[in-house]
Amino acid sequence: MITTILIASSNAGKLRDFSIAADEAGRSGSIALEFLPGLSDIPAAPENEDTFEGNAQSKAVYYSKFVPGKLVLADDSGLEVDALNGAPGVRSARYADDAGIEPTAGESVDQANNGLLLANLVGVPEDRRQARYRCVLALARDGECLLTAEGHVDGRILMQPVGSGGFGYDPLFLLPELRLTMAQIDLGTKHRLSHRGRAFRALLDSLRNEISV
Repeated sequence: MITTILIASSNAGKLRDFSIAADEAGRSGSIALEFLPGLSDIPAAPENEDTFEGNAQSKAVYYSKFVPGKLVLADDSGLEVDALNGAPGVRSARYADDAGIEPTAGESVDQANNGLLLANLVGVPEDRRQARYRCVLALARDGECLLTAEGHVDGRILMQPVGSGGFGYDPLFLLPELRLTMAQIDLGTKHRLSHRGRAFRALLDSLRNEISV
């Protein structure tokens, strides 16, 4: 029996990450992943919770009401820095914007976010720059959250960006065991380490054991 999961996103990168994770978990033959149909015509779900779990759950529940009887997957993810008490956290994508900082000419939103992160870590030594990428997934059906799962990747924030790959905070996020940033590693390694992939593999384990599909 094939279980279809509708992803409440139009991000092709997320679909790819989830598909790779399903394959690595040996579930690619039993799980069908599809974008939620008509998503562009549905008003965006609010994302005003204080936690990744809260946002993921509220989005999954919201979008599941538009597709009765279907399983809907939503996620929320971001960067947590211990020296900043977990910031930027759920505001990772809007970190600079929240501070009233707009990208300068020729600068991307990612670069503005990275610049603010470095500014807020001025004076913090290397051994106190521990951080993690976190992702929380929520699966819902008919307006009810059925389960959640989490994945994370531990690292450290550098003093300056290194590498040209990836996106977001990747050029600043050092993987100590590899001595490379997320922006320096190849896609295969990144998929293997992905916090989103780890969360999805955990969700698949729960899906197999905890709910009726």
